[in-house]
Amino acid sequence: MTKNKRYEKTSPQTQEEAMKAAKATQRPGQTKEQTKLIAQGIEKGINHYKKQHKEKSRELNKKIQKVGQQRVTLEKEHNVADQVSTVYKYSILPWVLLILSWIGFAAYFVYIYLF
Repeated sequence: MTKNKRYEKTSPQTQEEAMKAAKATQRPGQTKEQTKLIAQGIEKGINHYKKQHKEKSRELNKKIQKVGQQRVTLEKEHNVADQVSTVYKYSILPWVLLILSWIGFAAYFVYIYLF
């Protein structure tokens, strides 16, 4: 049994649908009591179907949330990987110019003091 009585009640639309289906399948010589019993069975079947549909919907929502969380986690990891994989490439030109300038200064001082 369910915990709340409120969930045991069926909607009037479900009761009407069940009664219509029971009357549509009514056999000749069938009493009203039998038709009501058939309608109750149909009503239980409809309620069971609705419960299954709600459960499947909840499970699907859980899976969607799980996939969404995994996607966010992967995006975060991907962003971190992009930041870590940044490689700085140094140019050799500044070093060559530095060495040439020191050689030029040394040659200038040697030229001034020796000549």
